[in-house]
Amino acid sequence: MSVPEEHLASRRALKSRDTRWAHALAGMLARSGQSPNVISVLSVLFSAGAMACFLVAGDQTSTAGILGVWLGAIACIQMRLVCNLMDGMVAVEGGKGSPVGAIYNDAPDRVADVLILVGAGYSGAGDPGVVKLFDVIPLGWCCAVVAVWAAYIRVLGASLTAKHDYRGPMAKQHRMAVLCGGVLIEMIQHLAGWDRTGILIALTLIFFGGLWTCWRRLAVLAQELCSKSAAN
Repeated sequence: MSVPEEHLASRRALKSRDTRWAHALAGMLARSGQSPNVISVLSVLFSAGAMACFLVAGDQTSTAGILGVWLGAIACIQMRLVCNLMDGMVAVEGGKGSPVGAIYNDAPDRVADVLILVGAGYSGAGDPGVVKLFDVIPLGWCCAVVAVWAAYIRVLGASLTAKHDYRGPMAKQHRMAVLCGGVLIEMIQHLAGWDRTGILIALTLIFFGGLWTCWRRLAVLAQELCSKSAAN
C-alpha cells in the first residue's frame, strides 16, 4: 500500500536510515510480513521495560543486579529507538504503509517518552527515590511534560505551515542519547558506591534543553506565520 504524501513530508531526517544494518533489518521485517503499526506499538512495550528497570534500579545491591537493571534500561531505550526507525522504513521502503500509519507513527511516541522519562525520575536510591532539582522539582515528570510539549509544538506547526520542525537541542534522539549517557554514569557511581548524580545531570539537561527546544520551535513558527501574513 502506498504511503500518503503528507506522511512522507513529516519524516524526520535520520542518518541511521541510510545504514546497511537498518536497510537489512527493515527488509527482513517487511519480508516476514510485520506490520509497521505493530512495530510502533512494540516501542511502547520496550519503553515500559525501561521504566520497569528504572523503578527497581535504585535499591539494587549486588553487582549483577546493578549491571542488569541499568544496562537493561539502556537496551530497552535503544530498542525503542530501533522500533521508531523500523516502523517508518517498513512502511515506506517496505511498501507496507496504511491509512492510519501516521497515528501509529506519532501517538505511541508520546506514551514512550513519558514512560521512560518518568521512570528515570523514580530511579533514585531509597524511598521514595524521586530525582529532584533543588530538592523541589520532580525532574522525571517535568521532562515528560516538556517532551510532550515539544512534540505538540511540532504538530501544531505542521498544521499551520505544513512543515514539521524537528530542531533541538532536545529532540527525541537527543533526549534519549543524553539519558543513556546519564544511565552509564549512574551505573558506574552505583557500582563504586559513590553519590549518584548521573540521572540528575541527564534529566536536568533534558529539562532545560527541552524548554529551549520548545522556545526555538515556537519562535521559528511565529516568524514563519508573520512572514506568511506579510506576504499576503
